[in-house]
Amino acid sequence: MADTIEKVSIIVSKGSLDGVYPALIMANGARAEGIDANLFFTFFGLDAIHKARHEHIKLATVGNPGLHLATWAGGLPGMSAVMTHYLASKMDKLDIPPIPEFIEMIADTGAGLYACKASVDLFGLAKDDFIDQVTGIITVGEFYELAAGGQIIFT
Repeated sequence: MADTIEKVSIIVSKGSLDGVYPALIMANGARAEGIDANLFFTFFGLDAIHKARHEHIKLATVGNPGLHLATWAGGLPGMSAVMTHYLASKMDKLDIPPIPEFIEMIADTGAGLYACKASVDLFGLAKDDFIDQVTGIITVGEFYELAAGGQIIFT
């Protein structure tokens, strides 16, 4: 019989759509399968749980090889906004919720959402800067304790 995964801890370090959505999809899928899930937001991944920024996550267009655009084209004024709107409309047709709604759904299933203390300190942030669903601000050591016995996924 194959081993089953009982717990995943997902590290979110990028603050772009293509950095945040994979983590949310993995966490949501884990919870749907009855797997414990925790999300650890660090560096620019904090934008996904930041009150003032979580509704404004954009697609990174400069140097994003997955878009198959020349780097200069990705840097054209407005390109990020256009591509973000285009991707958002495609996701809406697939019933993939926007980031704030998706995070709330995942938190409602019992997943833990944690901000990295080192990154919070680095950027001069505090608990009040984050959405209500954030379980806490923890150190890397505390994250490893939380993740013990499970799989760690870095997106």
